[in-house]
Amino acid sequence: MSTQITGRTRLGGLLGSPVGHSLSPLMYNETFRLLGIDWVYLCFDTKHADLKSLVGGLREMDVFGFNITMPDKERIMEHLDGFSEAARMIGAVNTVKNENGKLIGHNTDGAGYTRSAAEQGYDIRSGAMTLLGAGGAASSIAVQAALDGVPVLHIVNRKGRSWKHAEQIVDLINRNTSCRADLTDLSDLTALRRCIEESSLLTNATSIGMAPAADASPIPDNSMLRPEMLVSDIIYNPRRTKLLEDAGRAGCRTFNGMYMLLHQGAAAFQIWTGLDMPVEEIRKKYFV
Repeated sequence: MSTQITGRTRLGGLLGSPVGHSLSPLMYNETFRLLGIDWVYLCFDTKHADLKSLVGGLREMDVFGFNITMPDKERIMEHLDGFSEAARMIGAVNTVKNENGKLIGHNTDGAGYTRSAAEQGYDIRSGAMTLLGAGGAASSIAVQAALDGVPVLHIVNRKGRSWKHAEQIVDLINRNTSCRADLTDLSDLTALRRCIEESSLLTNATSIGMAPAADASPIPDNSMLRPEMLVSDIIYNPRRTKLLEDAGRAGCRTFNGMYMLLHQGAAAFQIWTGLDMPVEEIRKKYFV
């Protein structure tokens, strides 16, 4: 299939700053080529852009949609026409679809995570989950897991700037879903151990263990890790964090953040097109 741009080629892309490192153009443009879709996806560094003018221009250009990354996932919401339930609950958007001139915001970060867990053979509805962190990615995972039916969610976070936000997420989940969510201080090791003992899934959504500080782990005592648990880390640099190394030695199944990145992209592609991304082909080419 030709990759030639035509007079009918539609445009989409990634907005944010910085964006030059993104794998998204490779992933989406290869998918368009494989499926014969006459679209093209580019990156736009919008560090100094006026969001209202930018969104108005994209609307006038009739883009098929776009992704948005930091620092504007929240600020862009005032310029959109509607939201998915997940985006509304999270209060942030990473994917926008043009629906006949109306720009509808979605958040696929959490869906990327739950799809990654499902790929490991894990049913998010099958047991309690302990989630470390309460930042943007963690909030997306928490809300999507609750919407997808996780029965109990233990959010564990340091007391600090994000503690109030964590309380709000817990309250939002308890009021709007059947999930029972609670909040625990990460420094309370007794409570942390109790949360993990009750959980079949442990997820690190903090930056602890990210390069260049790759020798750190959010779990200070490896005896908390049980062989029957699934342990995941949304970090993908390094591909195998200290937490995942420790969990592997404890006999746990593990997965990292690369597949969350792949699957959140697949979820966005499905929103834009109604089609399934050829995930295996894209994985082999860009995510191995």
